[in-house]
Amino acid sequence: MKFLKSWKARILLFFAVVGPGFITANVDNDANGIYTYSAAGAQFGHLLLWTLIPVTVALIVVQEICARMGAVTGKGLSDLIREEFGFRITFFMMIGILIINFGNVVGEFAGIAGSLELFGLSKYVTVPICAVIVWLIPVKGHYKSVEKVFLAASFFYVTYIIAGFFAKPAWIDALVLTVKPPPRAAFMLPGYLYMAIAVVGTTIAPWMQFYLQSSIVEKGVTKRQYKASQIDVIAGCVFTDIVAWFIIVACAATLYVHGYHNIADAKDAAQALRPLAGDYAYILFAVGLFNASLFAASILPLSTAYTVCEGLGFESGVGKKFSEAPVFYWLYTILIMAGAGFILFPDLPLVKISILSQVINGIAIPPVLIFMLLLVNKKELMGDFVNSRIYNAVAWTTTVVMTVLALAYCWTLRSGG
Repeated sequence: MKFLKSWKARILLFFAVVGPGFITANVDNDANGIYTYSAAGAQFGHLLLWTLIPVTVALIVVQEICARMGAVTGKGLSDLIREEFGFRITFFMMIGILIINFGNVVGEFAGIAGSLELFGLSKYVTVPICAVIVWLIPVKGHYKSVEKVFLAASFFYVTYIIAGFFAKPAWIDALVLTVKPPPRAAFMLPGYLYMAIAVVGTTIAPWMQFYLQSSIVEKGVTKRQYKASQIDVIAGCVFTDIVAWFIIVACAATLYVHGYHNIADAKDAAQALRPLAGDYAYILFAVGLFNASLFAASILPLSTAYTVCEGLGFESGVGKKFSEAPVFYWLYTILIMAGAGFILFPDLPLVKISILSQVINGIAIPPVLIFMLLLVNKKELMGDFVNSRIYNAVAWTTTVVMTVLALAYCWTLRSGG
């Protein structure tokens, strides 16, 4: 009887803290992520699947560090950076995050426009309407209701797992190339390094770390609840990268095999779902892309508003009224208006914009990871919750690898490669 009560208490505790980790990880598979993984499968088949296992391990470690810092300190990441490293460094980091995240927001509205264009709807009508909907979700809701909406949206990604099975991929080849890096010649292929950075950048993005830690704090997760929150983080990271694997595999089995290597718009990417839905593939893809885009178009501006306001010392949080946190809500509003407005320019290459934003994420993540690692290893800040040697090894390796990839890519640009 005591055993059953103990498990019941653990399950109730898990559901009390579930949300921030699962939501943050699943926003990875936003419009930018879907386009990036689709392009990776279409352009290179299974040759980028090997990145997903190390990236998943790195994502779990990085996200867990943020959740732990939030639970132990009760403060957001940008708040801690300001307190520990000073206002000047924080200010310049906030400017950088604002610029990078604006690119991501533009990518989400590109996804909204692209998904609804599959139904013949003009972006000049759909984007403004969706911008208003996105704005209303947190402004008129409260934390628990907003979180429920986001959690429900997360489970729609199962569509892509089903699509992967219906595509009848070369399972053995896919599984082998998931655990075995491709030959060195693959790295010499045009665009391969660019796409590798994009895959990592869309999986471990700078905004995620700030958003997760702020969400942990606003939800009120403490040291006592930390273990249950850890499960939330791990479950979210594993689920999101399983979805990513199936998107790549589905596109490799449909687009790559039949010679469709370049995804120019949502119609091209929708072809990956044809084995699952036949003539209704466009509809299924459109609904999935729209769900992901609308979901993330709310989260990303929200993350940016949290990050900047915490870093600069302004009140923030969806639990507060507009009058209690005006800078937070105005910044959120401006990001949505500007992101949606940018997409209304004619003849924009929407898919290229989405993938480029993820490459920038990949290049920008190392400085954020460095600050996180310096903070989480401060004994006076974290007490007994400082990083273990294994966590430090994984996180520092991730930082070094991403720095090397970024420098290598910049070198290829310099040398005209």
